[in-house]
Amino acid sequence: MDTKNENKNFRTTPEYAEYQRDGFWASNDGKVMPFSTEPGALEDRAKEKLSEGGWLYASSNAGQSTTHLANRQAFFRHKIIPRMLVDTNKRDTKHEIWGHKTSAPIGFAPIGINKIYHPLGELPVAQVAKELNLPYCLSTAGSTAIEDVGKANGAGTRFFQLYMPHDDELTVSLLKRAVASGFTACILTVDTWQLGWRHDDVNASNYAFYHGQGADLGLTDPVFQKRLAADGIDPKTMPNEAGAKWIDNVWHGRAHTWEKLPWLMKTWKELSGGKPFAIKGIQAVQDARKAVEMGVDGIVVSNHAGRQVDGAQGSLDALEKIVDAVGDKTYIMFDSGIRGASDVVKALCLGAQFVFIGRLWVWGLSIMGEHGVRHVMKSLLADLDIMFNVAGIQNVEQLIGNREWLETHPAGQTMIAERSRL
Repeated sequence: MDTKNENKNFRTTPEYAEYQRDGFWASNDGKVMPFSTEPGALEDRAKEKLSEGGWLYASSNAGQSTTHLANRQAFFRHKIIPRMLVDTNKRDTKHEIWGHKTSAPIGFAPIGINKIYHPLGELPVAQVAKELNLPYCLSTAGSTAIEDVGKANGAGTRFFQLYMPHDDELTVSLLKRAVASGFTACILTVDTWQLGWRHDDVNASNYAFYHGQGADLGLTDPVFQKRLAADGIDPKTMPNEAGAKWIDNVWHGRAHTWEKLPWLMKTWKELSGGKPFAIKGIQAVQDARKAVEMGVDGIVVSNHAGRQVDGAQGSLDALEKIVDAVGDKTYIMFDSGIRGASDVVKALCLGAQFVFIGRLWVWGLSIMGEHGVRHVMKSLLADLDIMFNVAGIQNVEQLIGNREWLETHPAGQTMIAERSRL
């Protein structure tokens, strides 16, 4: 493409489409692009790089993987209707979430134990998020101290995803650390009191925390350190026991209820000075309405990428219903099943105001660390920018909640056969 394209003079974000040109030109300079970002090829390459445990944990889904399949089928039912002869020389992928200006309506989903994918864990992911001006969300199950992730993300926009312990003092400690480290929103995940049944992980005894790996976020917490001392557990000599105690406080198998939410929201708001609080894992309209009644600042429509409840509806199907019910009352975000720019566009058209990306960047991290994460996410941004250009889209606002961009087939009318477990 013409590097002197007039779009450069219009937009406030980089012209990401040029990353395509970089790839086309690379061989002239004796270079090659790092690897293919086609989802199937990306998954295959990651499998080659990862340990068996890392691969199984990243790729596994709940039960028979039918919810994962439903996620992809839901996207396939919706077809984009491109518009022609639109002046996409005046296009921009810029967006805003909770007052933060971002390069696109895309963020890094919270994913735990990154050290099973790369020795540096969450750090390179947070660094790339800052570089690309995309929000980063740190999981409570992260394998790096909150403070270190905050430093790596620097001036970037970052949110803290909370798996709420049944130990209020520990919960408060985690939130205090997040606030002190510059995290500007709390996102409570409500679909994972314990892990869903994942056949291969169970069969392989594949649970990093029980084997002394990945518990650094907890082990660096002063309140949790007191809990370890009280039980006589030395994390240096008893790493398995320490890791187990930590994760058993996080994925504890004991459900919280709506009655706990007011305390948590009040606590977060007081500690953070009123910063946003959202709930992740909502799939039912009734739950979305309840969350709005309780005053949340946002909802992440998510089925945990099909990793929790087998046989459930596709997250995109849930999105459409939830937007119809409460889309004008709270900030609606989407997660589960995004594999490319067309998926981002479809989610936006169905009413999502922001989209989280998960497994794609995990594969990039697994293959090539920081460089791999950067390549995957720059490729996605290029895909989105080019989609805007060739489909006649000028800005994100034209898409959000505008279903005229889509042709939708009834459930069951069209199917997609997935060769991967992505």
